[in-house]
Amino acid sequence: MGEMIGLVAVIMALGIPVAALYTYYRVRKLRTEEKLAAIARGADVPMEPELSQVARSRRSGILLTAGAIGYIVTFAMIARLEPEAWNAMAFGAIPLALGLGFFVDAFLVRRDLHVTGS
Repeated sequence: MGEMIGLVAVIMALGIPVAALYTYYRVRKLRTEEKLAAIARGADVPMEPELSQVARSRRSGILLTAGAIGYIVTFAMIARLEPEAWNAMAFGAIPLALGLGFFVDAFLVRRDLHVTGS
């Protein structure tokens, strides 16, 4: 039974990211095909503006920080029943630090834009 759990864990660890990448690729491809078909019919297709560096850093900061807080809270709740979970909870500091770093990056890029733009 233990070998089966390990096999399932490896398959899930490798399968979920591959499935996510494939889904992302298919959605982008379908959107592109839809836009090209609309352009071929002569329809006016508005182009989506690219996100600025500040917006990308802010979005990454929000997602990483929220994910890290959720991870930490989850393992803190598990640790009430299983003390070894405190060790796993400590790994939440990694995405939390990355998220905070993205917030700092967004702040510094925005500040640089205001300084050079003035």
